[in-house]
Formats: sequence, C-alpha cells, structure tokens
Amino acid sequence: MTADDSFGRLDDDDYPAYTMGRAAEMLNTTQGFLRAIGEARLITPLRSEGGHRRYSRYQLRIAARARELVDQGTPIEAACRIVILEDQLEEAKRINAEHHRTAQSANPAANGSES
Repeated sequence: MTADDSFGRLDDDDYPAYTMGRAAEMLNTTQGFLRAIGEARLITPLRSEGGHRRYSRYQLRIAARARELVDQGTPIEAACRIVILEDQLEEAKRINAEHHRTAQSANPAANGSES
C-alpha cells in the first residue's frame, strides 16, 4: 500500500485507523471497556498484522453510545443490546425511506399530482 492509498482511507468511516489505546483515550474510557463491548459482540475490531486491535470511526461512535448508556447506569450487556437495536432501527428506517422514494418515482400519480 502506498502513502497515497493510506491517505485516501482517512475519510473512510470503516477504516481501522485507531489503536485500542488511542480509541480508549478518545472515548475517555478504559481499554477494558473496549474489550467488554467486544466480548458482548457490539463491535469487532480488526486486527493489525501484529494482532493488535484496531478500531474505525464508525466503531468508535458505536462504543461512545454504549459508554453513554453505561454512564447513565445501564448494565453493559443491556447497553450493547440497546445500541444494536438502535442501529437496526436506523437501518430499517433508511431502507423504508429508500423503498418509499423508489415507489414514488415509479408511480408519480400516487403522489397526489393528479387533479
């Protein structure tokens, strides 16, 4: 991989750019918390060639949401389940909106444009 290839990935939300230490620092949490949400299968960090955990920006956003819930007193397993359900709901809403747009473009008369 060239430097240009690496630089291009900086805008990729799924690129595993952050080490466990840096991720924990950014989230103001512990590495143990990151391990725990990994064990709960909320996020699965990629591994470097040396076997070290690497996190993407998307994974850090998910981890931050879980930490917010835990800080509010939610047990970690429940927090992870809530975050998973929230993520699934957002995906379902996105798919529903996409289907709605497709249906509207396929049948413009159904949009109320008929007199």
